[in-house]
Amino acid sequence: MMNRSAEFAARIQENLATAVLLFDKDLHLLSINSAGEGLLSVSNKRVSGMTPKQIWPKSSFFYEAIQRSLFSGSTCIERGVDMHLNNNQKIKVDCMITPILNGESPEEILVELVDANAFLRVMQEVNQQTVQEAAKESIQGMAHEIKNPLGGIRGAAQLLERELDNKDLFEYTQIIINESDRLRKFIDRMMTPSVKPAKDEMNIHEVLEYIISVVRAENSKSLNIVKDYDPSIPDIKADREQIIQAILNLLRNAVQAIDKDGLITVRTRIQRQVTIQHRLNRHIIVVDIIDDGPGIPPEIEAGAFYPMISGRAEGTGLGLSIAQQLIQSHGGLINYERRDSNTYFSILLPLEQKNGQ
Repeated sequence: MMNRSAEFAARIQENLATAVLLFDKDLHLLSINSAGEGLLSVSNKRVSGMTPKQIWPKSSFFYEAIQRSLFSGSTCIERGVDMHLNNNQKIKVDCMITPILNGESPEEILVELVDANAFLRVMQEVNQQTVQEAAKESIQGMAHEIKNPLGGIRGAAQLLERELDNKDLFEYTQIIINESDRLRKFIDRMMTPSVKPAKDEMNIHEVLEYIISVVRAENSKSLNIVKDYDPSIPDIKADREQIIQAILNLLRNAVQAIDKDGLITVRTRIQRQVTIQHRLNRHIIVVDIIDDGPGIPPEIEAGAFYPMISGRAEGTGLGLSIAQQLIQSHGGLINYERRDSNTYFSILLPLEQKNGQ
């Protein structure tokens, strides 16, 4: 009975979205759950047996708070604590440190950590999805209204061409016909995100290699693109063409953002216990497109994924919006972040597909 209870408790801990770390009374780590590995960007095997000083060498708060809680036998709760990770990132966490007593003596220390910005990101995601849905309906309605008269304009130009005696004027009717065709294709591309994904097995790294080759081929300047892939990532079920379009939009933006000596990094990783679109995913793939350009202008940053918002005079403001909608149709999300003088566009894709996705 005890073994079954222990196994059940272990399963619960492993599936928690909250990071949970358990230390013994000598402050050596006994266990860390999947959410903890994801939050701290470490593996259980790597940190098992470590002390708080070794796990957080640049964040003295955790060692001092855990030690204080152990000696006092009281719970410590802190909000918005800076945590410096071993990958040189810094995050803010809400922290609860609880001594586990055996009688009156603490035998173990339980540390619970939650990303302090997680709720804010969820609310931003909800707001963005709401606006995206409204914008998508608006664009599709507008596109439908434009496509109808385009057919009439093209047909009228063809009829006019038949009636013209002066062949030199054919140049103008051809311009009308060609521009009508070009505008129709452009509108079709605007409406692409409404197409339901046709999912099949695909390798994310094969797709990235193809996208990088396309971007290199369409640019006359030499591009400095660094690839940092996690080879352990398995194949996923996704619409290859839609994933290509989404990532291609992001990579093209990065190319336009950098100068001639600029650097772009394409990185893949697996994260655990991540909530996207109100669903907790045990594992997700993260594709980071990182460039050292100036980033999105602050005045339009909040609406960067909304249609018709662009930081470039020649931009349509549709690239990021379409990319976001394509990824969202796969149960994923694109995040934007400015960090350490670099621009990060992070594509989050669930590794295990849910029913109906």
